[in-house]
Amino acid sequence: MLNSDQTELDLPPPHSESESLFSGRAGSAEDSGGLGMCPQSRGSEPGDAGKKELQHLSREERRRRRRATAKYRTAHATRERIRVEAFNMAFAELRKLLPTLPPDKKLSKIEILRLAICYISYLNHVLDV
Repeated sequence: MLNSDQTELDLPPPHSESESLFSGRAGSAEDSGGLGMCPQSRGSEPGDAGKKELQHLSREERRRRRRATAKYRTAHATRERIRVEAFNMAFAELRKLLPTLPPDKKLSKIEILRLAICYISYLNHVLDV
């Protein structure tokens, strides 16, 4: 799992199924049963097509493809959930510090912020007098 400080640039680029199947030493003379095929006669390796495809893509397109993976989406959803929980906890803490009647009245986030602004200005006024 990724922590909330990591960005999408920290993630490795995704590999297509063809790249992962053919990565490593696929197509070497040893893997082909020792038939003595030289690298020039066998042409390009199957994984090369995927790499060349990724090389010619723009940075934005590579980022878009990386973000389309299930692993990235779940990591992003987890980071977002943690961020929203922290945000809501901060509002709850702020809400506890504000005087309202009745004290348990449910307030929206914007109401909490506006009430906090008014309360701070009231406290500044009290200190100035």
